[in-house]
Amino acid sequence: MKVFQVSPLLFLLIYTTSSTSKWPTHTVCKNDNLEVKYKSCDPRQDIAFSFESCTSTAPQKTNIRIGTVLRYPIRELSAVVSLDINGKQVPVYSTTICERDRPRFSFCGKNKGEFIYYEGPASIGFDEIPQGDFNAKVELFNEDHHIIICADFTVKSHNQELLS
Repeated sequence: MKVFQVSPLLFLLIYTTSSTSKWPTHTVCKNDNLEVKYKSCDPRQDIAFSFESCTSTAPQKTNIRIGTVLRYPIRELSAVVSLDINGKQVPVYSTTICERDRPRFSFCGKNKGEFIYYEGPASIGFDEIPQGDFNAKVELFNEDHHIIICADFTVKSHNQELLS
């Protein structure tokens, strides 16, 4: 009789861990000129992300907030930003965030299972957000090339003066 009681629970556990559910799309910014949305592209976890300024004129630095639970340790951390051009991911920016011997941020050196949170300035790298609709992928990975954070961004930037 216990087999019949345990079987549905076991099936439920196997099904939920093997299913590839998609994460919800989060709206970070929305006004008449700019709309920014993101969705985690890591099939195992979602992330929390926000930024301070919702304007198509991008400051050199803007304050961001990002948080997640680590599935892998961070000794070294690199970031790659890619644009989707005709269905292909084209890298447009990459940088090293954490180096093994020179931790620049408090989350450098954190271990698996720890919650990491960053709130502070981030460099955008351009003065104005390009006009039009585009998709960008941001991936942060550790020294073993395990994905720490992955997010797909959809950006819609339209100057209302040009549309009139």
